Formats: sequence, structure tokens, C-alpha cells
Amino acid sequence: MNDKKSLSERDICTKYITPAIEKSGWNKLTQLLEEVTFTDGKIYVRGKLTARGNQKRADYILYYKPNIPIAIIEAKDNKHTVRAGIQQALDYATILDIPCVFSSNGDGFLFHDRTAKEDNLESELHIDNFPSPEELWEKYKTYKGISTPAAEKIAAQDYFFDGAGRKPRYYQQIAVNRTVEAIAAGQNRILLVMATGTGKTYTAFQIIHRLWKVGAKKRILFLADRNALIDQTRRNDFKHFKDKMTVVKHRQIDKSYEIYLALYQGLSGNDEDANVYKQFSTEFFDLIIIDECHRGSAKEDSSWREILSYFKNATHIGLTATPKETKETSNTEYFGDPVYTYSLKQGIDDGFLAPYRVVRVALNVDVEGWRPPKGFLDKEGNLVEDRIYNRTDFDKKIVVEERRKLVAQKITELLKGTDRFSKSIVFCCDIEHAEGMRSCIANENKDLVLENYKYVMQITGDNEEGKRELDNFTNPEEKYPVIATTSELMTTGIDAQTCKIIVLDANINSMTKFKQIIGRGTRINEEFGKFYFTILDFRNATDLFADKDFDGDPIRLKPVSEAEDLSLVVIEEEENTLTVLDEITGEEIKFEKAKIRYPDGSQPEGTWAFRASPNRSFQKIYVNGVDVSVLVSREMFFDQNGKPITTSLKDHTKEIIKQKYASLDDFLNVWNATDRKEAIIKELREQGVLVEALTEAVNKEVDLFDLICHVAYDQPPLTRKERANNVKKRNYFTKYGEQAKKVLEALLDKYADEGITNIESMEVLRVNPFDEFGSVPEIVNGIFGGKKKYQTAIRELEIELYKTA
Repeated sequence: MNDKKSLSERDICTKYITPAIEKSGWNKLTQLLEEVTFTDGKIYVRGKLTARGNQKRADYILYYKPNIPIAIIEAKDNKHTVRAGIQQALDYATILDIPCVFSSNGDGFLFHDRTAKEDNLESELHIDNFPSPEELWEKYKTYKGISTPAAEKIAAQDYFFDGAGRKPRYYQQIAVNRTVEAIAAGQNRILLVMATGTGKTYTAFQIIHRLWKVGAKKRILFLADRNALIDQTRRNDFKHFKDKMTVVKHRQIDKSYEIYLALYQGLSGNDEDANVYKQFSTEFFDLIIIDECHRGSAKEDSSWREILSYFKNATHIGLTATPKETKETSNTEYFGDPVYTYSLKQGIDDGFLAPYRVVRVALNVDVEGWRPPKGFLDKEGNLVEDRIYNRTDFDKKIVVEERRKLVAQKITELLKGTDRFSKSIVFCCDIEHAEGMRSCIANENKDLVLENYKYVMQITGDNEEGKRELDNFTNPEEKYPVIATTSELMTTGIDAQTCKIIVLDANINSMTKFKQIIGRGTRINEEFGKFYFTILDFRNATDLFADKDFDGDPIRLKPVSEAEDLSLVVIEEEENTLTVLDEITGEEIKFEKAKIRYPDGSQPEGTWAFRASPNRSFQKIYVNGVDVSVLVSREMFFDQNGKPITTSLKDHTKEIIKQKYASLDDFLNVWNATDRKEAIIKELREQGVLVEALTEAVNKEVDLFDLICHVAYDQPPLTRKERANNVKKRNYFTKYGEQAKKVLEALLDKYADEGITNIESMEVLRVNPFDEFGSVPEIVNGIFGGKKKYQTAIRELEIELYKTA
């Protein structure tokens, strides 16, 4: 037994746990996976540098079939009890949607049964009595509500594997399994909510493939509302359907295929002849996937909803990153509550999505408003109405040239401070604003625009030249365009993997639109150095981060009985024009009276029909000669839950530290007892202490020890240089030989320049000036007499450094 207690955790797994599992009938090659890493590790941004946090890793996950996990085991060495790993295993089981949870130290197993009703919730099992795959599959079926042989056949259908090694991520796996299992149980309206950039289309492909292969669904329609989405789907994830798949084009219907990709617009229209979907029988499709279902299909009275109503007997699956939940429009009313939600915050915490920095720029005219002096004329010589113009007016009703120029300058300043070829999207109020901003940014970057005019381009729905460059903008291999100015076209459906800067210079009142815009930056592309993105906010749009619904589950707001569309409110009616306010988006839309005549030349009194005006806005006022300046420009910080920090950075840090270390003595005891200070720094960072931002705010020359003592316990801080000099004054090095003394003095200088974490790593011995003393083994073994003695010397050096605290 003593020998068993001396074994490492890995040895316990190899000698005891794995053999016990295999003995119960689990196939080591297909069902038993060890050390399963299921997240990538959160990306931390440190100035211009990035680092990955810890990946989540389960010791064992057991699969009934590949990607159908049914049990998880957390292993500990034999110094721990058999129960020691159960809480961590339960945490992972909850994340991974696994019902059977085990902990083991090699003596036996503790089994936590999440399906337990009459039996014990937890029970100890002998090491030789681990349950078989069939026993745990029965538990899984109970947990998932799989109650018939037909449902079991669907739920157990294999995933698609292309031989290239691609596997679904854990959250995609959950989304696929829950959807397939819900359909097996007879559910016909299903909603999946997955943040932008998390692979909704790949998830949809696996759902379709499993249902199609098992014969549960024979004809499938994938609906989207943009050509780009259809093209991406066909070329990428759905390509494996090969000749079984077709794209509906030019309103031509061929009923010989099994998988159909189509635009709403390609199936329906304003007149009956355009509604080509009616060429199919109502029973033709038995599964319809609705991509980006927060758009057209969410509204009851939309023509697109008619398609779903026509094929009402089919199973409908809605995919969205941003379910639309307003008083007028509800995804959950149609599809029901989501069977699974994977949020932006989860994606960032897991390291699958890029984190963001937010820089807010407050301009004087935005904050204080601008009132024209008496008799002030616009650029055409007209008197400007005497009133206070504010942020919501600028670029929508009145264009202040100096404001646009300053915004362009701040964008350019950010690019020059990072990388002038960082792909950037500038979101503007409307098409005219996007056009004007393109010109202003070009003037600020004339050196690069002269090299290639495509450095900055207007990419809007009305601009054919810009739209042709959209693929080049999203292609990581293409250098140009670098900056895109846009209004609505690029808010959704654009896979901009390398977009590093999102500029918000539009009034965004819609949470749905805000989430979609933020989603343009969330892709990670490590090959091209894209690990995070920066949001440059001129309109306080990032206030929406503070909204409780920003990253939560969708909340149904629409009363079920309410059918009337109240979102469009008339704000101005003239003889031939109508101006309405969309309360959902905050957008003003100008309509013109349509010229419609009946055969007898009359038009019944009171009948109105409107069409959107080409520019969708009234004439703007253009002014110049206005004093515009930056009042404040600051980075916005976020807590662990992704919410903006509203207190000062110091107060926020103090609160976190006091929760961990109630007194200065508590902190000092832990600091002095820890061999590697890097571990404490890492832990505090994971708890939400913004180390780099705090250093910037307090003193760059102070290390984290002094920052914590100062911020949390009001101690006067010493700089790293002062601490290093104090050690030198004590003649502490006299007990070492001449060479060791020089190495330690060099390490002190390194500490003074770069901080404690650098001298704790032996890697520091590879760089100048340490390479002058020889190789790492020569320094450690030859000068200090071995690794243990070197580490002791470093430990004593750290004690001396922090002695005065």
C-alpha cells in the first residue's frame, strides 16, 4: 500500500483505473479517451502581447460512440480519498452534458448518478465493479429521455468523419446531440443559440447528416437570406453532400435532390408567380434549417414566414447568435426555448473566440452638444436652425466636417500605434456617412492610399465596386482592402477572420444589431496573428455591454396574443412622403408614396402604399468651422463576467484581493510561502485582476507585489529598482563564489527591468548577459552545484527582495 501511495496520478491511471475500465468491456481505441482537453484556454491580452490560460482537461471521458459522451472520471493519486475528485468531475460533467460522473484514486470509484431518483445519488464501487458501456448507455437514455427503439436508433447514429481529423468542439457536440435527441423525442420546433464564430453551419451539417443517414429525415431545406451565407455553406461544411445537394437558383426547381440550399428571396416574392416554393408539395421537406433566424422568419407577418407555414409539417430548426426578442418579434414564441445556448462570454472564456479591448473616445460636441451661434450658415449659405445638436443628430441629420475629420484621425492614430494593415470595419450611420468617412480616412492615410487606393473602401449595399471587394476584405491572404466603411451590409453574415478593429460611429439602439456587429471581430486566426480585437467607440454604443441581456439567454418579451406590428412609428407625414422610426433599431426611414393606379385610373380614398426612398434619408445639413476636440479617451475594462467595471480600477482590484486575502498578513504569508510567485500572479489574473492595466494606472516601475500592497492595504510602494538596490546594499552575496555572485547580481538587474516572473524561469539564463557565463547546464551545475542549489539561491534571493515589506 505504501508503494501505491508513492505513485503519481498518471501511474495510478495506468496501473489501476484504465485496466479496471477495460475489464468492464470498454474499448480503449474507440470508447475510452484519456486526458481529454476540451477548451483552448482563454486568451489574455497584455499590452500588445497575448497569452493562453489553462485548458480544461478531463482525466477520462467515456463514449458510447464517438462524440456521444456518457461518463466522465476524475483521477487523483492514492494520497487522496476515492471522493477527492468528484466536485471537479461534476463541474466538467455539467459543462459537457454528461450524466454519469466518477472519481477514483485507484482503490475504487465514487459514482455520482445524475439520473438517480429512487437509488442513491452517490455510491462507492469496488475497483473491479466499474459499469459496462451498456449499463451506462441505459443511464444516458434515461437522462436524455430516449424511450423507444426508434428514438434510440436516431440518437445513436454516427457523426460524419471526413478522414481529415476534424471533430466537433464540445459545445458543437452538445448542440448536435441535443437537437438530434429532441427530434428523436418528437420535438418539431427547435432553437439553437450559438455566438458568432462558433461554427453554426458545421453544427447544422452534422445534425443534417446524422438525421439523413439514419433515414429520419429524407429531404432537407437549408434557408438563408444572403448569397454569401449560401455560398460559404455550399463550398465549406456542406460540400460532403456532393451530388445529393443543390442550390436553388433563378427560381428553377428540380425535385430530384435530397439537400436543398436556398435564399428566402429565391423561393418567394411579392406576387404569386414568384412564390416558387409552392411548386413543392407541402410534405416535400421533412426538415428545414433556418440560418440567422432572428431576421426575416422571426416576424409573424413576414413573407418569409409564409414559407415555413407552407411546410408546417416539417421539423424546423432555427440557428442564430442573436435571437430577436422584442415586444413585436419573438424567436422563442415560434421555436420554443433554446435546446442549447453557447454564448459569446463562454466562447471567450474557453478560448475559442477572441477577447476584446474597448477604447471609448468622448468628443466635446457629442458630450456637451453643439448649438450654432446666432446667424450661423451651413455650407450652402442657409441658416442653421437654432437648437442643440447632439450625438444622435451627427451624421444622421447634420454633418460636422471637423467631427468626421477627428474620428478619422483617431482611427488612424490607433492603426499607427499597432499595425496600419490591421483589417478594420468602420460602422457608420448610413451610406452617405460611410462614403464621407472613406474620404476622411483616405486623407489621413494618403501615403498608403497613393500606394493602393483600395487601402480604404466603402463597402455598402449600393456600391458595386465596394461589394466586389468584400471577399478580398474577408480573405486573410489578401492585403487589400484594409479598412472598410459600411452601414448595414457588413453587420451579419460576413466571416472576417482577421478583423482586428471594429469602429463604432453609429447610434446603435438594438441589442441584436450590437451583438452582430461585435461578432465581426470574434474570430481567432493564429496563423495571421489574430488573437483579440479592439473596439473603438465614439457613440457610447458599448454601454450595451452593461445590459443584463447582453450575454444571457433570450427572454421572451412578446405577448403571445399580440399580432399588431407596433415597431414602426410615424414621426412625420407629408403629402408624398412618410418618415417612420423603427423602435427596434432606432433607425429613421423615409418612404415615398408609390405611384399606383387602378385600371380605371382611380385610387380609392384613404389607400396608401409606400416604397423606400433611394437614399432613405432626408437632406442633411453640412457645416464646418466647428470647434471639435477629444474630451477624454480611455480604455474600458471588464470584470470576470464580461460586464464593464464601473468603479475605479483600484477599487475593483482592492475588492478582488480582499476577497482572497482579508489582511496584509494573509497575503504576505501566502506570498512568502509560495516557491513560484508566477503562480500567485496567474491566479489573481484568473480571478479578474487586470495586472497590466493596474500597472499602467499606478506605476510601471512597480511589480505586482507592491501594487497589491499599495492598492489593497495602503502600503507605500517601492519600485523594482529600489528593491534590487536594497538587496545589493546588504552584502547578501558574500556567501556565494565570485561567479555565482555575478549571476545573482545580473538576475537582480533583470528583476529591476522586467519583474519577478522573468527571473523564476531558467529560460532567462539563455539570454544576454547570462550567456557570457556559459550554457544553462554550465551555470546551474558548474557555478551553483546543481539544479536544487540554483533553485534555493533564487528562492533566497526572492526572500531578500521582499524583506522590507
